[in-house]
Amino acid sequence: MHKEIGHNAQNNVQAERQPPTRVISISSGKGGVGKTNTVANLAVALARLGKRSLLMDADLGLGNLDLLFGVQPEYNITHLLSGAKTIDEVLVKGPDNILILPAASGVQELTNLTADERLSLIAHLESLSVKFDIMLIDTGAGISDNVLFFSGASHDIMVVVTPHGASITDACALMKALLKKRGERSFKLLVNGVKSRKEGLEAYRNVVALASTMRLDISVDYLACVPFDENVRRSAARRMTVMEAFPESKASMGYEELARVVLDLPYPATMKGGMQFFWRRTFDAANRA
Repeated sequence: MHKEIGHNAQNNVQAERQPPTRVISISSGKGGVGKTNTVANLAVALARLGKRSLLMDADLGLGNLDLLFGVQPEYNITHLLSGAKTIDEVLVKGPDNILILPAASGVQELTNLTADERLSLIAHLESLSVKFDIMLIDTGAGISDNVLFFSGASHDIMVVVTPHGASITDACALMKALLKKRGERSFKLLVNGVKSRKEGLEAYRNVVALASTMRLDISVDYLACVPFDENVRRSAARRMTVMEAFPESKASMGYEELARVVLDLPYPATMKGGMQFFWRRTFDAANRA
Protein backbone atom coordinates (compact mmCIF):
# COMPACT_ATOMS: atom_id res chain seq x y z
CA MET A 1 0.00 0.00 0.00
CA HIS A 2 1.29 3.48 -0.85
CA LYS A 3 2.33 5.52 2.18
CA GLU A 4 2.70 9.27 2.11
CA ILE A 5 6.10 10.39 3.33
CA GLY A 6 5.94 13.03 6.04
CA HIS A 7 7.53 16.44 5.54
CA ASN A 8 10.52 15.68 7.81
CA ALA A 9 11.08 12.32 6.18
CA GLN A 10 11.04 13.97 2.77
CA ASN A 11 13.66 16.43 3.93
CA ASN A 12 15.80 13.57 5.21
CA VAL A 13 15.56 11.76 1.89
CA GLN A 14 16.51 14.93 0.01
CA ALA A 15 19.46 15.52 2.34
CA GLU A 16 20.69 11.97 1.75
CA ARG A 17 20.48 12.48 -2.00
CA GLN A 18 22.30 15.81 -1.87
CA PRO A 19 25.94 15.29 -2.83
CA PRO A 20 28.43 16.27 -0.15
CA THR A 21 30.49 19.40 -0.50
CA ARG A 22 33.33 18.93 -2.94
CA VAL A 23 36.79 20.19 -2.00
CA ILE A 24 39.18 21.11 -4.79
CA SER A 25 42.72 22.32 -4.21
CA ILE A 26 44.20 24.55 -6.88
CA SER A 27 47.98 24.26 -6.92
CA SER A 28 50.95 25.01 -9.15
CA GLY A 29 54.58 24.07 -9.28
CA LYS A 30 55.64 27.69 -9.66
CA GLY A 31 54.17 31.14 -9.12
CA GLY A 32 52.92 33.44 -11.83
CA VAL A 33 50.79 30.90 -13.73
CA GLY A 34 47.43 32.42 -12.75
CA LYS A 35 46.50 30.06 -9.94
CA THR A 36 44.82 32.64 -7.70
CA ASN A 37 43.01 34.16 -10.67
CA THR A 38 41.76 30.67 -11.46
CA VAL A 39 40.38 30.23 -7.95
CA ALA A 40 38.58 33.58 -7.95
CA ASN A 41 37.15 33.39 -11.45
CA LEU A 42 36.12 29.75 -11.11
CA ALA A 43 34.15 30.69 -7.98
CA VAL A 44 32.31 33.45 -9.87
CA ALA A 45 31.61 31.11 -12.78
CA LEU A 46 30.27 28.46 -10.40
CA ALA A 47 28.08 31.05 -8.68
CA ARG A 48 26.50 31.91 -12.01
CA LEU A 49 25.69 28.23 -12.41
CA GLY A 50 23.90 28.28 -9.06
CA LYS A 51 26.69 26.94 -6.84
CA ARG A 52 27.98 28.68 -3.72
CA SER A 53 31.70 28.42 -3.03
CA LEU A 54 33.85 28.81 0.05
CA LEU A 55 37.33 29.98 -0.89
CA MET A 56 40.21 29.30 1.44
CA ASP A 57 43.36 31.32 0.86
CA ALA A 58 45.90 28.71 1.95
CA ASP A 59 48.84 30.71 0.65
CA LEU A 60 48.97 31.55 4.32
CA GLY A 61 51.89 33.93 4.60
CA LEU A 62 51.38 35.63 1.24
CA GLY A 63 47.63 35.77 0.91
CA ASN A 64 46.13 37.99 -1.79
CA LEU A 65 42.90 36.29 -2.82
CA ASP A 66 40.85 39.05 -1.19
CA LEU A 67 42.49 41.63 -3.46
CA LEU A 68 40.91 40.12 -6.57
CA PHE A 69 37.48 40.66 -5.05
CA GLY A 70 38.15 44.19 -3.86
CA VAL A 71 37.35 43.30 -0.25
CA GLN A 72 39.30 44.42 2.80
CA PRO A 73 38.96 41.79 5.53
CA GLU A 74 39.18 43.06 9.08
CA TYR A 75 40.42 39.69 10.30
CA ASN A 76 42.35 36.79 8.80
CA ILE A 77 43.57 33.32 9.60
CA THR A 78 46.00 34.57 12.27
CA HIS A 79 43.04 35.71 14.37
CA LEU A 80 41.47 32.29 13.86
CA LEU A 81 44.52 30.30 14.91
CA SER A 82 45.15 32.53 17.92
CA GLY A 83 41.61 31.97 19.12
CA ALA A 84 40.82 35.69 18.99
CA LYS A 85 37.99 35.21 16.48
CA THR A 86 35.69 32.44 15.33
CA ILE A 87 35.64 31.28 11.75
CA ASP A 88 32.25 32.91 11.17
CA GLU A 89 33.76 36.22 12.30
CA VAL A 90 36.77 35.85 10.00
CA LEU A 91 34.84 34.88 6.85
CA VAL A 92 34.12 37.69 4.41
CA LYS A 93 31.58 37.80 1.63
CA GLY A 94 32.66 38.53 -1.91
CA PRO A 95 30.57 39.06 -5.05
CA ASP A 96 27.89 36.55 -6.00
CA ASN A 97 27.59 35.44 -2.37
CA ILE A 98 31.06 33.88 -2.44
CA LEU A 99 32.62 33.24 0.98
CA ILE A 100 36.32 33.88 1.56
CA LEU A 101 38.56 32.71 4.40
CA PRO A 102 41.40 35.24 4.04
CA ALA A 103 45.03 34.55 4.76
CA ALA A 104 47.55 37.01 6.16
CA SER A 105 50.19 38.71 4.05
CA GLY A 106 53.82 38.97 5.04
CA VAL A 107 53.56 36.64 8.04
CA GLN A 108 56.51 34.25 7.78
CA GLU A 109 55.32 32.03 10.64
CA LEU A 110 52.29 30.93 8.62
CA THR A 111 54.23 29.61 5.64
CA ASN A 112 54.57 26.23 7.37
CA LEU A 113 51.90 25.43 9.92
CA THR A 114 52.63 22.98 12.70
CA ALA A 115 50.60 19.78 12.97
CA ASP A 116 48.67 21.29 15.89
CA GLU A 117 47.87 24.42 13.90
CA ARG A 118 46.57 22.34 11.01
CA LEU A 119 44.35 20.38 13.38
CA SER A 120 43.13 23.63 14.88
CA LEU A 121 42.28 24.98 11.44
CA ILE A 122 40.34 21.82 10.58
CA ALA A 123 38.46 22.10 13.88
CA HIS A 124 37.48 25.67 13.02
CA LEU A 125 36.24 24.54 9.62
CA GLU A 126 34.12 21.94 11.37
CA SER A 127 32.39 24.69 13.31
CA LEU A 128 31.16 26.52 10.20
CA SER A 129 27.54 27.58 10.39
CA VAL A 130 27.14 28.48 6.70
CA LYS A 131 26.14 26.37 3.72
CA PHE A 132 28.20 25.96 0.56
CA ASP A 133 28.46 23.55 -2.35
CA ILE A 134 32.13 23.66 -3.28
CA MET A 135 35.28 24.56 -1.37
CA LEU A 136 38.21 25.86 -3.41
CA ILE A 137 41.61 25.96 -1.73
CA ASP A 138 44.29 28.27 -3.12
CA THR A 139 47.28 26.32 -1.82
CA GLY A 140 50.11 28.57 -2.89
CA ALA A 141 52.87 27.50 -5.27
CA GLY A 142 55.68 24.99 -4.90
CA ILE A 143 56.06 21.94 -2.69
CA SER A 144 55.96 23.37 0.84
CA ASP A 145 54.41 21.33 3.64
CA ASN A 146 51.30 23.54 3.54
CA VAL A 147 50.82 22.92 -0.18
CA LEU A 148 51.23 19.16 0.21
CA PHE A 149 48.92 19.04 3.23
CA PHE A 150 45.99 20.96 1.73
CA SER A 151 46.34 19.24 -1.64
CA GLY A 152 46.32 15.84 0.03
CA ALA A 153 43.25 16.74 2.08
CA SER A 154 41.17 17.58 -1.01
CA HIS A 155 38.95 15.41 -3.15
CA ASP A 156 40.48 16.74 -6.35
CA ILE A 157 43.88 18.30 -7.03
CA MET A 158 43.82 20.81 -9.86
CA VAL A 159 47.30 21.70 -11.11
CA VAL A 160 47.58 24.94 -13.07
CA VAL A 161 50.28 25.23 -15.73
CA THR A 162 51.10 27.51 -18.64
CA PRO A 163 52.40 26.16 -21.97
CA HIS A 164 55.95 27.12 -21.06
CA GLY A 165 58.60 24.51 -20.22
CA ALA A 166 59.50 25.71 -16.72
CA SER A 167 55.87 25.63 -15.62
CA ILE A 168 55.47 22.06 -16.91
CA THR A 169 58.67 20.90 -15.22
CA ASP A 170 57.66 22.43 -11.90
CA ALA A 171 54.15 20.98 -12.17
CA CYS A 172 55.60 17.50 -12.55
CA ALA A 173 57.87 18.16 -9.56
CA LEU A 174 54.77 19.05 -7.52
CA MET A 175 52.95 15.89 -8.59
CA LYS A 176 56.05 13.84 -7.79
CA ALA A 177 56.18 15.32 -4.28
CA LEU A 178 52.49 14.63 -3.72
CA LEU A 179 52.97 11.05 -4.92
CA LYS A 180 56.01 10.40 -2.73
CA LYS A 181 54.88 12.21 0.42
CA ARG A 182 51.08 11.95 0.30
CA GLY A 183 50.46 8.94 -1.95
CA GLU A 184 48.45 11.05 -4.42
CA ARG A 185 48.09 9.48 -7.86
CA SER A 186 45.24 11.39 -9.49
CA PHE A 187 45.54 14.94 -10.81
CA LYS A 188 43.49 17.33 -12.93
CA LEU A 189 45.28 19.74 -15.27
CA LEU A 190 44.25 23.26 -16.25
CA VAL A 191 46.38 24.98 -18.89
CA ASN A 192 46.29 28.75 -18.49
CA GLY A 193 47.29 31.55 -20.85
CA VAL A 194 47.08 29.60 -24.12
CA LYS A 195 46.96 31.01 -27.63
CA SER A 196 44.68 28.21 -28.79
CA ARG A 197 43.06 24.96 -27.68
CA LYS A 198 45.70 23.15 -29.67
CA GLU A 199 48.41 24.76 -27.53
CA GLY A 200 46.52 23.72 -24.39
CA LEU A 201 46.33 20.10 -25.49
CA GLU A 202 49.98 20.15 -26.50
CA ALA A 203 50.94 21.38 -23.01
CA TYR A 204 48.87 18.57 -21.50
CA ARG A 205 50.64 16.00 -23.66
CA ASN A 206 53.98 17.47 -22.59
CA VAL A 207 53.04 17.08 -18.92
CA VAL A 208 52.01 13.46 -19.46
CA ALA A 209 55.18 12.73 -21.42
CA LEU A 210 57.42 14.25 -18.74
CA ALA A 211 55.59 12.39 -15.97
CA SER A 212 56.16 9.17 -17.91
CA THR A 213 59.86 9.99 -18.36
CA MET A 214 60.07 10.58 -14.59
CA ARG A 215 58.38 7.18 -14.11
CA LEU A 216 55.59 8.64 -12.03
CA ASP A 217 52.79 6.16 -11.44
CA ILE A 218 50.04 8.79 -11.69
CA SER A 219 47.05 9.72 -13.82
CA VAL A 220 46.68 13.24 -15.18
CA ASP A 221 43.30 14.27 -16.61
CA TYR A 222 42.90 17.27 -18.87
CA LEU A 223 40.22 19.67 -17.58
CA ALA A 224 40.25 22.72 -19.83
CA CYS A 225 42.34 25.63 -21.04
CA VAL A 226 41.92 29.36 -20.47
CA PRO A 227 43.03 31.70 -23.29
CA PHE A 228 45.62 34.39 -22.79
CA ASP A 229 43.69 37.62 -22.34
CA GLU A 230 44.96 41.11 -21.46
CA ASN A 231 41.63 41.70 -19.74
CA VAL A 232 42.78 39.46 -16.88
CA ARG A 233 45.54 41.93 -16.04
CA ARG A 234 43.21 44.91 -16.52
CA SER A 235 40.57 43.48 -14.21
CA ALA A 236 43.14 42.60 -11.52
CA ALA A 237 44.34 46.22 -11.60
CA ARG A 238 40.74 47.22 -10.87
CA ARG A 239 40.60 44.68 -8.03
CA MET A 240 37.98 42.64 -9.83
CA THR A 241 37.81 39.24 -11.45
CA VAL A 242 37.75 39.15 -15.22
CA MET A 243 34.37 37.40 -14.96
CA GLU A 244 32.97 40.56 -13.34
CA ALA A 245 34.86 43.24 -15.25
CA PHE A 246 34.83 41.68 -18.74
CA PRO A 247 32.15 38.96 -18.76
CA GLU A 248 32.27 38.55 -22.55
CA SER A 249 36.06 38.23 -22.74
CA LYS A 250 37.92 35.16 -23.98
CA ALA A 251 39.20 34.40 -20.48
CA SER A 252 35.70 34.61 -19.00
CA MET A 253 34.46 32.12 -21.58
CA GLY A 254 37.32 29.83 -20.58
CA TYR A 255 36.44 30.01 -16.89
CA GLU A 256 32.78 29.33 -17.67
CA GLU A 257 33.83 26.20 -19.55
CA LEU A 258 36.05 25.16 -16.64
CA ALA A 259 33.14 25.57 -14.20
CA ARG A 260 30.91 23.32 -16.29
CA VAL A 261 33.65 20.69 -16.49
CA VAL A 262 34.17 20.82 -12.72
CA LEU A 263 30.46 20.31 -12.07
CA ASP A 264 30.47 17.28 -14.38
CA LEU A 265 33.32 15.56 -12.54
CA PRO A 266 32.29 12.28 -10.90
CA TYR A 267 32.34 12.47 -7.13
CA PRO A 268 35.06 10.30 -5.51
CA ALA A 269 33.60 6.95 -4.47
CA THR A 270 35.62 6.81 -1.26
CA MET A 271 37.44 9.23 0.99
CA LYS A 272 41.21 9.04 0.78
CA GLY A 273 41.62 8.76 4.54
CA GLY A 274 43.78 10.76 6.91
CA MET A 275 42.69 14.35 7.28
CA GLN A 276 39.78 13.83 4.89
CA PHE A 277 37.87 12.35 7.82
CA PHE A 278 37.78 15.85 9.26
CA TRP A 279 36.84 17.41 5.93
CA ARG A 280 33.91 15.00 5.65
CA ARG A 281 32.60 16.07 9.04
CA THR A 282 32.96 19.68 7.95
CA PHE A 283 30.90 19.10 4.81
CA ASP A 284 28.16 17.26 6.65
CA ALA A 285 27.88 19.99 9.29
CA ALA A 286 27.76 22.73 6.65
CA ASN A 287 25.11 20.95 4.60
CA ARG A 288 22.92 20.36 7.65
CA ALA A 289 23.03 24.01 8.73
